Amino acid sequence: MTALIDIRDRSLAAFYGLALGDALGMPTQSLSREQIKQRFNRITTLTAADADQPIAPNMAAGSITDDTEQAVLVGQLLVEGGGRIIPSDLAHSLIEWEAVMQAKGSQDLLGPSTKRAIEMILAGHSPEEAGRFGTTNGAAMRIAPIGIAFDVAEEAAFVESVKQACQVTHNTNLGISSAAAVAAVVSAGINGASLSDALGVGAHIADQAERFGYWIAGARIGPRIRWARTLCADCSNEQLPDVIYDVIGTSVASQESVIAAFAIAHQVASARLDAFDALCMAASLGGDTDTIAAVLGAMLGACQGMSAWPNAMIEQIRTVNDLDLTTLVENLLTLRAA
Repeated sequence: MTALIDIRDRSLAAFYGLALGDALGMPTQSLSREQIKQRFNRITTLTAADADQPIAPNMAAGSITDDTEQAVLVGQLLVEGGGRIIPSDLAHSLIEWEAVMQAKGSQDLLGPSTKRAIEMILAGHSPEEAGRFGTTNGAAMRIAPIGIAFDVAEEAAFVESVKQACQVTHNTNLGISSAAAVAAVVSAGINGASLSDALGVGAHIADQAERFGYWIAGARIGPRIRWARTLCADCSNEQLPDVIYDVIGTSVASQESVIAAFAIAHQVASARLDAFDALCMAASLGGDTDTIAAVLGAMLGACQGMSAWPNAMIEQIRTVNDLDLTTLVENLLTLRAA
């Protein structure tokens, strides 16, 4: 019974950690590091967006963005499909989601890889073909439900599930391997792995997953995860953000933002930073802050459980977004146990 309760706690913490990181990074997304310093100094709590925020103007403190909303969408499709996501269903669900965002006046719309893939599907291309240019972090940001629903110990089946979830928008070696790395850390954490061990599993599964999808030239995800760990091994908490921003990168490219999340996670694994402060660091980096912090939150939550997150902030996110993830997580765990 204890193990089951722990699995549920870690699964909830993964999804709520994703939402918390997303909300912390919401007001800083697409801003430069210097702009963030001028406006906020650094993010230390849930913060409202300024009126001139380029993507989320005037959004209330605690508001989530596309990272959490699309992860919920993927989770729901997984449950409805009994563990499989029908590519056409994902495509149409993303189209409907963007239409709702546009109706609300939001600038938080589909990312470049996903947008291009959807346009190709609407033009009559197959789902496999539509995702052939997707190399950004769009698949990685919404992949946490796969990590909850499937056990990474079954490597081949796990990678197949990641591939299937990525295919319609990110059917490339970079898109699939970056998503696989994140999902693997989540799954390993839910199994009880330490954060350090789970990060190693993530790099290993990235190596296995890069064999799938269309090949796109670019630095490999697994080796970059290992390189970032070495690069940042002697960095203090004060030095790390500059090293990530200047050397690793914080753009929407999966080889930058996903690796940035792993770099900060390694700092937590070495006990130099706690989980919540890590999310604040990610939200203050500059660039694609909401996605970096969301990916990081999913990985840390899976390995450390709900005790890693401030209760008051989780409640604020639930209230502001009318977001209750309990039933969805329990349904995803039912798939995991099947």
